[in-house]
Amino acid sequence: MRRAMKERAGLGLAETNGKAGKDPILNLTPAGQKALADGNELPPRPKAGTGAKAVRAGFGLHGVAVRDTILPFGGRDRLTGWQVEVYHAVKETGLSFNTDAVLAWPTRTSEVRLFELDNGTMSQARLAKEVWDYERYAGHRAWEGARGTNGSTYPFWQRHRYTRSECFPLLYVVLAGKAEHLLDNRLKALAADVKGIAVAVCVNTLPRLQRGEPWYEICVDDPDRRRRRYPEPVGR
Repeated sequence: MRRAMKERAGLGLAETNGKAGKDPILNLTPAGQKALADGNELPPRPKAGTGAKAVRAGFGLHGVAVRDTILPFGGRDRLTGWQVEVYHAVKETGLSFNTDAVLAWPTRTSEVRLFELDNGTMSQARLAKEVWDYERYAGHRAWEGARGTNGSTYPFWQRHRYTRSECFPLLYVVLAGKAEHLLDNRLKALAADVKGIAVAVCVNTLPRLQRGEPWYEICVDDPDRRRRRYPEPVGR
């Protein structure tokens, strides 16, 4: 609990109010109380560690829940590693977000799978925005070339993050935390909200996964459409 409150303090959502022995007393600030009252939605987390270090730091529980959900669904034989709370960012555009879990799942065209677990605590609009952030990340291109030349551009993610992948990794979204009929409604709403997105997205509810039911593919990878949608970077 102390660690969680210290994390909130780092986000400006908690403050020190005296001490109990050697330990400081931390209370939620008005901003922290409002964040919890608005559906337990907290501001985006700062860059976190991954793997075992993230779990020890208190960041990994959400990602571990994703992993524990996915492994029984048939990926254990191909899984070679995993990370939780993986930070993705594009400095030039100010885009940043944390992926709940990244599973090393090599195939002919991709080295990893991305996983997001929604526990039903965020608004539908915010959930859709989180999915759209993946397209914005996948669509960003960087320029390279000697000064004074035409140079060329390349996908930022392919050069700086998933260097052994030919295609942008598949995103899986798991919906949980609500009654099953509400999760079904949330799935349909998400499919409508991200219609036309140019990255591959599969979604399912936790109850359906636990029954062994298949994923719903709601979007497919389309690098040509991404390139038309996002402007080319300006050369030097």
